[in-house]
Amino acid sequence: SEETGLKTIDAKVQKSETWIESKKFTVYKVTVETPQECWFVFRRYNEFYKLHDSLKKQVPNLQLKLPGKKFFGNNLHPEFIAARRHGLDIFIQQLVADPKLMSLQEVKQFLKLDERQVNIEKPEEAEKVDLGPSERIYARPSDFEFLSVIGKGSFGKVFLAIHLKDKKYYAVKVLSKKLIMKRNEVRHIMSERNVLLKNLEHPFLVGLKFSFQTFDNLYFVLDYVNGGDLYYHLQRETRFCEARARFYAAEITCALGHLHSLGVIYRDLKPENILVDSDGHIMLTDFGLSKESDRTDTLCGTPQYLAPEVIRKEAYDRTVDWWCLGVLLYEMMYGLTPFYASNTAEMYNRILHKGVRMRPG
Repeated sequence: SEETGLKTIDAKVQKSETWIESKKFTVYKVTVETPQECWFVFRRYNEFYKLHDSLKKQVPNLQLKLPGKKFFGNNLHPEFIAARRHGLDIFIQQLVADPKLMSLQEVKQFLKLDERQVNIEKPEEAEKVDLGPSERIYARPSDFEFLSVIGKGSFGKVFLAIHLKDKKYYAVKVLSKKLIMKRNEVRHIMSERNVLLKNLEHPFLVGLKFSFQTFDNLYFVLDYVNGGDLYYHLQRETRFCEARARFYAAEITCALGHLHSLGVIYRDLKPENILVDSDGHIMLTDFGLSKESDRTDTLCGTPQYLAPEVIRKEAYDRTVDWWCLGVLLYEMMYGLTPFYASNTAEMYNRILHKGVRMRPG
């Protein structure tokens, strides 16, 4: 790592990938981390070679060694790529450990340091969020390999990630502190964290394993559930048989009952927030709208699942979750919510004034 005053930069070559343009070639994924943020740079071996060549011309007796360029055989062979990745990792770590080399423009461009506009002034002046007992002070983004984006929200994204030490997969929710502060939503986010912590002991609720923060972001490390959500399965199959719908409804009932016993109103029950695990069991996720209260009067949720008292902006309690479950059960059986209309005002009118019509079949 390289230190300049209060700035520390770490970098490592964590992974290689095979890309295809006119032909196959290998790129190496360089993870760069500062106290403020973490990002990735993809580089081909030839780019490492050009950087090394440029450094040799500028720095007499350069000690950095690069793995050999010539190889007689298959450059895409996994063993060759692994050995080269290891050599490039050593090269990068020695590079960032040398302050003189890190001051060179070529190095900054290679690691995209200038593009990130890294703030090297006192990172401790940034707003620190109290994450409570879930926070791991020494956890860092570089503890993970971030594989893909599996969700997006108002304040950030959810990534599928593998923890490099325990080799377990997690869903990592990355939230922008700047956006949270700007919208004055710290209490809201902490309420979500509180609910996630309460979920750890329940089989049908996604729980928070731990959390940490950098200068820019909050990180919530969550259970990863790999069977898709109920929305995906309904889109694929249109509707479920009664036995399957009843099974899901029973597990959702257990999950909601547990939340209610803890004084939490869920408020956002819908197929997109119900995950299916590899054994076919459900897990509720996304507690951003959950409320730690017996009663509230906030208008929030998804229009076609809203209870009448929510639409009327009256005070309501946990019974709104049972209304949502009824709507969801109908949707699982018939493929459409009971009061659906393309116009939201008309849908609200149906929810308030129309009865439920049971469809044939």
